[in-house]
Amino acid sequence: MPRVFLFVLLLSVSLQIHAAVTLKIATLLPDGTRWMQAMRAAATEIQSRTEGRVELRFYPGGVMGNDKSVLRKIRAGQLQGGMITAGGLATIAPDIQAYSLPFLFRSFEEVDHVRGQTDALLLDSLQRRGFTSFGLMEGGFVYLMTQTPVASIADLRATKVWAPEGDQISRIAYDELGVSAIPLPLSDVLTGLQTGLIETIGASPVAAIALQWHTRVKFLTNAPVLYLYGSLVIQNRALHRLERRDADVLNQVLRATSRQLNDENRLDNQQARVALGKRGIETVTPNAAEMMQWRDIVNKAVTRLADSAGKFSSDLIPRIQQAIAAYRNDH
Repeated sequence: MPRVFLFVLLLSVSLQIHAAVTLKIATLLPDGTRWMQAMRAAATEIQSRTEGRVELRFYPGGVMGNDKSVLRKIRAGQLQGGMITAGGLATIAPDIQAYSLPFLFRSFEEVDHVRGQTDALLLDSLQRRGFTSFGLMEGGFVYLMTQTPVASIADLRATKVWAPEGDQISRIAYDELGVSAIPLPLSDVLTGLQTGLIETIGASPVAAIALQWHTRVKFLTNAPVLYLYGSLVIQNRALHRLERRDADVLNQVLRATSRQLNDENRLDNQQARVALGKRGIETVTPNAAEMMQWRDIVNKAVTRLADSAGKFSSDLIPRIQQAIAAYRNDH
């Protein structure tokens, strides 16, 4: 009888240990931002609804390194997920970065039209490579922010331009423009601005303020360069450790939070754009001829990227371009 009791006790403890799962998630986003507040609220809801069987533990502010480092730690089992930019996720699934082609979109209306048709394709490309995304989260349009006015390609060539480390799309686009960009990880951008290593950055208004980059620039070029977004992803191997009922809760809550952040961040960027102006950052608007020249040159880079073997699925970019063309014809 004592042996039976001991066996039942050990089995009970074993099941309890197996049932409790901690998912460690890293991000470059600073703590205290709206994104982190929403994610922490989601973690609290998940822990409550799973009766403590699932805990999300966040590592914000880049303490786990840049996107590349986070992905390496996920593969090593030190982390289970991350809130990662599309550029970072492109090392897993190149298709995920398709919306980041320079000058692809001219308005948020075009963005919404295209995303309604092709988001699922991008998320599926991650799923096939072992990661679950809970939805794309908009980061807004990226604008050039500079220490001297930039209204032309010649102006841009005269500055020290930052390119995100490992971002092939930015590198090829700057190559076409004749710009020798300086690659740096996100974590080094502020220092680069402070030391003069770089003078021109590309950032959304929200990111510029959250990362304190706005304190080192004086001008904003009023032309959306590219569309910025990211996603919370968790490795499928980690999700398979969850009980089915808990996995359903996690999926429901994180998808709802991702949709919430996607919608709220558009308003945040509008407000941040106003805030940048109030903080003395001047707007510089290229004329129509300059904008046409920028687009013509960068379109060559887009063609190079679309034609690169293995860069994107063969029909993805044409499908997105056709959707944009259809929208412009209708509107």
